[in-house]
Order: sequence, then structure tokens, then C-alpha cells
Amino acid sequence: MRALVWMWRALGIVVGALVIAFAVLQTWFFLHIVYLKYRPPGSTSFMDARLEQLREKDPRATLKYVWADYGNVSGQLKRAIVAAEDMKFVDHEGFDWDGIQRALEKNQKKGKAVAGGSTITQQLAKNLFLSGERSYLRKGEEAIITLMLEAVLDKRRILELYLNVAEWGVGVFGAEAAARHYYGQGAAFIGAEQSARLAAMLPRPQFYDRNRDSAYLAGYAERIQGRMGASQIP
Repeated sequence: MRALVWMWRALGIVVGALVIAFAVLQTWFFLHIVYLKYRPPGSTSFMDARLEQLREKDPRATLKYVWADYGNVSGQLKRAIVAAEDMKFVDHEGFDWDGIQRALEKNQKKGKAVAGGSTITQQLAKNLFLSGERSYLRKGEEAIITLMLEAVLDKRRILELYLNVAEWGVGVFGAEAAARHYYGQGAAFIGAEQSARLAAMLPRPQFYDRNRDSAYLAGYAERIQGRMGASQIP
């Protein structure tokens, strides 16, 4: 009987410790998001992981990352990103349930994961705080952070952060660095065709950085440009 009581007490202590650790972690995420409401991130979890990978080959490797305020990013690029990644961005509260359903149906049809259905807010949650690991635990944490982002930040700030932390090539992060890397000019000055091409690169930025003449990339960019007029931005 005493052994059973001891086991239950030990289990209670373990569960309690896990609950406290979970609460502390979520509080840290929340406070960091409040900070991001007013200040740009110096780095992100995804940036740190990419830099570590680059330094395995070249210890002196650095990232190209330059912050650009919302008003210093071309409206064409903003529309292209929304058209490519999340057409319901201004209307949803973090999740596009129709998009998730379509992605599930497509994945079931193909028999493997070929579509994600993640919104801009979900992608921002992953880029800011999480690893690239695919697991139900990570997706659950992503969902919690997504709700926090939508609760603390307005859509304009969410899009501004996304534009600045998205990966756009080998060691290239953010719209400003991408515009300079590919076009030799600031993000405020790129046009519709250039913007559509940058948006088309997002699913495989490192690949397209090395394969800029891809026929698929050109075709996808053309389709995005055709949708840009219908995309709404905050």
C-alpha cells in the first residue's frame, strides 16, 4: 500500500513539474511576442539553425538579414506574398480551415505530404520559435504560438515580421536582403514581376537561389502575378 501511495506521489510530482515547465515555456513565448510588437527580432530559431548548417561547411559564414519597416517594402511584394501564401490572411484568425482541409485531401490523394495549408501566421510562429522537425508536438506548439501572435499583434505587424524573417535563399533572410541579393535594389522599389518571382521562391528558397532559370519557378511566378490584384493586404 505504501509503495502504491509513493508511486502516485511521484507521478504527481512529475506531472506537476511538466505542467510548470509547459507554463513557463508558454509565458516565455508570450512575453517574446509582446516584445516583437515593438521591436524587430535580432534573429530567429530558423535563422540560427540555418547559420549553424552553413558554418558546418564554412566557419566564417554569415547571414544576409536587413530589417525593413512595413512602409519600406513594396506593396507589390506584400500582395504577391499574400497571393502565394495566404489569400485569406486579412480575414482569418490564424488558421485557414478550408486550406487545411484541401491540403489534407491533396496529401491523401498523393499518399504523402505534398501540401501544408499553413497560414502566414503559422509560418511566422514556426520561423520565430520552432525547429523544422515534423511532429504532432511541434504542430501543437505552433498552433498555440499562432493564437498568441494573432491575439497580441495586428495583421500589419504579423505581415511585417513575416516579410523580414522569411528565408529567401542560401543565407538570405527578409525582403530587403532578398531584393538586394536578386535585383540589386531595396525592397521598396521592386515591381510586380519581381515580387511575384520572389513569392514563388518561398517554398524552396535555397533550391531556387541555385536554380534561378527554373521553368517551374517562372510559370508559378506568372500565376501568382495573375492573382495579386485580388489579394488584400493590411
